[in-house]
Amino acid sequence: MSRWLFVLACLVTLIGLFYAVENWRGKRAWEKCRRELEAKGEVLDWNAYIPALVSDEQNIFKAPKITEWFVKGSLAEAFHPPEASKSPNAEIPFRLGPGRNAKSAPVLLAEVKVVPLDGPLPSEKADAVLRLDDPAAREQVATLLRESIGPCARDVWGGAVIARSAKQIKPIHLVLQADTVPSFSALAEFLPRSPLRHDPSDESKLHDFIVAPIETNAFRVSLKLSEDAPDEYLARSQSAVPDLDLLRSGLERPRARMDGDYQRPFERPIPNFVRLRNVAQMLSQRAQCYLLLGQSETAWHELALVHDMCRLLEGSPPRKATTLVEAMIDVAITALYTSIIEDGLRLQVWREPELAAMQKQLKDINLLSLVREAVNAERAASCRTFETYPPAELKKLFLFGSEPLGLWQKLKNPTYLLITFAPRGWVYQNMCAMAIRTPLIINIFDVPNNQVVPRKAEDIKNQIETTFSTFPPYTFLAQEATPNFVKAARTMARNQTLANEAFVACGLERYRLAHGQYPESLDALVPQFAEKVPHDIVGGQPLKYHRTAEGRFVLYSVGWNEKDDGGVPGRTGLEGDWVWP
Repeated sequence: MSRWLFVLACLVTLIGLFYAVENWRGKRAWEKCRRELEAKGEVLDWNAYIPALVSDEQNIFKAPKITEWFVKGSLAEAFHPPEASKSPNAEIPFRLGPGRNAKSAPVLLAEVKVVPLDGPLPSEKADAVLRLDDPAAREQVATLLRESIGPCARDVWGGAVIARSAKQIKPIHLVLQADTVPSFSALAEFLPRSPLRHDPSDESKLHDFIVAPIETNAFRVSLKLSEDAPDEYLARSQSAVPDLDLLRSGLERPRARMDGDYQRPFERPIPNFVRLRNVAQMLSQRAQCYLLLGQSETAWHELALVHDMCRLLEGSPPRKATTLVEAMIDVAITALYTSIIEDGLRLQVWREPELAAMQKQLKDINLLSLVREAVNAERAASCRTFETYPPAELKKLFLFGSEPLGLWQKLKNPTYLLITFAPRGWVYQNMCAMAIRTPLIINIFDVPNNQVVPRKAEDIKNQIETTFSTFPPYTFLAQEATPNFVKAARTMARNQTLANEAFVACGLERYRLAHGQYPESLDALVPQFAEKVPHDIVGGQPLKYHRTAEGRFVLYSVGWNEKDDGGVPGRTGLEGDWVWP
């Protein structure tokens, strides 16, 4: 018996010694890592990211209704909402999606008849007779269909919206001459898929037209109008105008700070992302409807608020405690904002005062700095959380709340086992992995020169994988807490480029309104139509621009592949140029 007690005592001693050594090694590694990073100017102290106090009179979140509408609670509550917040009966203002008119039938746009090349033409009068093998025929058909539809746009939910009523659309009659009657699929491929030009990588939104056979050599082309007409959506959303005006009034305040416990990063408040999305979509759709109705001033009144809403995400002045999620919601809203600007430019509805006001907002958009600071804040928040949270709270964060796990679930869950039984020193080792990873990611950003460096992304990805390939318990939690920063950087770069291109496009439109045509070069915009022309944030060279023979223009960035593809967009964001729509 005494022998077994001795063995047990030795085992307990060894385990205790193991924990003591690992705790010492982990704490020592973290202190060394922190000293080295801080010597390079890195800020790991979470206290440095906590926003300063703001007086109620200056605070947007102290304006009527703003906190009630746009503050979600804490990050922890967002991950694990209390039961009360899950109630489907809770009143949610600004929730106004697209109309769904089930009775709306497709509107006939065109009847197409295919005839032999050497055969007689149909007796009925045709609006156009085209050869199927003519490279220009497809664009001619697209032009005729667009003229038949009139002003149209892609609404914020992915559907097509037009200004005319169905009764105002007169079907066109087309004759296509071909050696042989094409198959239905071949004809459908020849005909345009949408009344709008879109990013080729966005295959999911390119099928507005419906092509259906009438007989062997005849087809119909229709457009399904299932969404609200512009005047219908404006009427449906009119009840929200008083609340929108209240939001507009609140955003006149100069600063923004949500009340909450910032000492504990995951207990700090966050914006209500769903509510922000709903409001941005409603405002954008209202602006788009006014554009289709030719009311540019009213459209700008709605759209300007979309840009101003981003102050709820960024703070004012921009706060350092912005989370990466907040930053990326800001990035997404910026893309929505620029897409409506593009609609107005395509429709040639915007006038000089609105274009100048847009440029004023667009030139202040700095997503690169915002996302970079968010990456730094994520590191400081994660390290503070790992250092100060006891195992029970870490388990709540990593294991999706306080729902009890069965014994077998616990035994097969590596996260549970690591947090429950690992030495505290292993948590410090995970903090080292997170802290080392962030400077690698930051190398993608060149904030002083307002550039991103995509060619470093693959190297950074490999270095991060190397960092995380050490003893797994030293990096497991860090991997669990690591979002895809490289993808975030790419999305940010694309949307910042859209904002820069929108700024230039507004200047080009102002030039056209003043001179009757677009300029030969972007230099002609300075200083009357642009204080300075933004450069391409990929590579730092001037944005590519040329005027076309048709009197239009092509404007683009070289994109993530850092290669000039001649203004040809790619199928994905990784290839091809980033072309202004």
